Amino acid sequence: MNWSALRAEWAPNVTRDLLAGTVVALALIPESIAFSIIAGVDPKVGLYASFCIAVVTAIAGGRPAMISAATGAMALVMVTLVRDHGVGFLFAATILTGLLQLVASALRLGDLMRFVSRSVVTGFVNALAILIFMAQLPELIGQGWQVYAMVGVGLGIIYLLPRLTKAVPSPLVTIVVLTAFSMAVGLDLRTVGDMGELPNELPFFAIPQVPFTLETLLIILPYALTLTMVGLLESLMTAAIIDEMTDTTSNKNRECAGQGLANITSGLFGGMAGCAMIGQSVINVSSGGRGRLSCLWAGVFLLFLIVVLGPWVKQIPMAALVAVMVMVSINTFQWQSIRTLVVHPKSSSFVMLATVAVVVATHDLAKGVLVGVILSGLFFAQKVSRFFGVESDLNDAAIRTYRVTGQLFFATAEAFHSAFDFRETGLRGVVIDVRAAHFWDITGINALDRVVLKFRHHDVPVDLIGLNEASQTMVDKLALHDKPGATASAIGH
Repeated sequence: MNWSALRAEWAPNVTRDLLAGTVVALALIPESIAFSIIAGVDPKVGLYASFCIAVVTAIAGGRPAMISAATGAMALVMVTLVRDHGVGFLFAATILTGLLQLVASALRLGDLMRFVSRSVVTGFVNALAILIFMAQLPELIGQGWQVYAMVGVGLGIIYLLPRLTKAVPSPLVTIVVLTAFSMAVGLDLRTVGDMGELPNELPFFAIPQVPFTLETLLIILPYALTLTMVGLLESLMTAAIIDEMTDTTSNKNRECAGQGLANITSGLFGGMAGCAMIGQSVINVSSGGRGRLSCLWAGVFLLFLIVVLGPWVKQIPMAALVAVMVMVSINTFQWQSIRTLVVHPKSSSFVMLATVAVVVATHDLAKGVLVGVILSGLFFAQKVSRFFGVESDLNDAAIRTYRVTGQLFFATAEAFHSAFDFRETGLRGVVIDVRAAHFWDITGINALDRVVLKFRHHDVPVDLIGLNEASQTMVDKLALHDKPGATASAIGH
């Protein structure tokens, strides 16, 4: 066993990882309670979920230092399930979500992250930063000058303390100092205790109390599929962001499996489904967390806080946590993306802005990323199609040679077909030279079929030359023009 590699993965700096995990645990409490309220369940459901998911992903996940717990994106999906069928069905859907995520890992769906463009990732990050900030506004607006003052002091500590010392994470100092001040002065401020009742017992193993029937499966399956997609999308996107922040790599398929095991555990111990949290992950990394220990400690210390230190935790003013989350939104937002809007290609800037707009408007990360990916694909296809062309010349033997350059796929198929003159008279033959071209899909092959068969319909022989190996394989498998009885009408033209 390579102990140095194991230490680097788990705790490159034990003290920093433990302190970072402590900050994360404190910040997880109000968010877990808030997400429980969104889903319409008891606060302990979100808190138990955060404990289970944080601990399991720390061990089984593919991205050290990334925090996973109960999240708002997942909670929104559960609202109607809880309302219409009860919390037992929520636990069952959470377990099924975990099983589906294990299937996703086995299918190596984590590899699909390479198809998400940089513009989409930047838009995703900026949108989350905006949503994190917007989520703090209810704790600020109309809460009195004392709250604004506390938040201002908290931000001052967060940003100024590191100039004096980095021995202790400044967000942790902010929470401790503001809590102590609030208790000493007796300020009448909204506290963590006002968010909801903290549990005073450990989570316990229990099979969801639902009928094990096909009807139950049909009820929870649509929710589980949505939770699977949202959870993996947010987790994999967050992993990519933490990769960049820490200049390290992660195993995306292992992360899919870790999320699956975590959700199965959560459902069996009275928790809701969850996924990676970019806000808490940024807090962890910004506070010095780099190893799996920070995530493991965040989950364990969270449970210790709510079960053992509950009376003290209830006294934490929400203003202190708002200051921390405002710092997270500021640090998360990619400020350079504003400056590069006029420098980057217009298509890339449009994709980034569209992703931000859809996520902020719908509060649905999956929709925003889906729109961004689709737009990226369309712009890419348009860009590639610009480099496609067909030139021709006629020799003394009345043989016309068409030279094709570029990529032949759905975006260029019509241009390929339109480049041929099927009404030209006096031709003794046509040569289609594709040495500088490549066939990518069935639409491109179909365009080739149409061209060849139309020339044959006019009694003009066609010779196709220069196919590369990959294109030849596609033509042999999919093309119809060399099949017995093939005609232009046989392929719909």
